[in-house]
Order: sequence, then structure tokens, then C-alpha cells
Amino acid sequence: MRIIAELPHPDFKISILFMNQKYIVKIEQGTLEQTYKISEMDLTDGVNSVFELLDEEFLKAVGARFAEMRKDYKDTYYRYNY
Repeated sequence: MRIIAELPHPDFKISILFMNQKYIVKIEQGTLEQTYKISEMDLTDGVNSVFELLDEEFLKAVGARFAEMRKDYKDTYYRYNY
């Protein structure tokens, strides 16, 4: 697995990796991570197509999902400790 690109974003660390004919989009925020795998055969323009998929609407949904993940973890943490 090798990193082929990192995209600047004010809220996330976005890395694009390539392994076994799949692009792996790894988005991190703090201790949380979301990963999306895209087959190379599903794209017409290689990594440039991956960049096009990461539009503002998608990244907004990713941010909302991170908020849900954080809430889920916080809830389970409090159930465990209290």
C-alpha cells in the first residue's frame, strides 16, 4: 500500500492510497477514521476521478458522520465508566 496523494482540508486529513487495483480514500479527524475503497476499474481517469468524487457535498456528509461517530463513542464511553 502506498500513499499517492494527500489533499489539504481545514477539518480532515485526507490521504489517497493505492493497493490491489483499488484506491483507498482515508479521511481522519482526531482519533476517528473513515475509509472508502474504490475499484480502479470503476473510474475513468484514475486518481483524478477520485479527486472529483471528494466534492463539497461528500465532505460535508463525512463531517456529519464524524460528529455521529464521536457521539456514539462518547455515549459508550460513559456507559462503560459510569
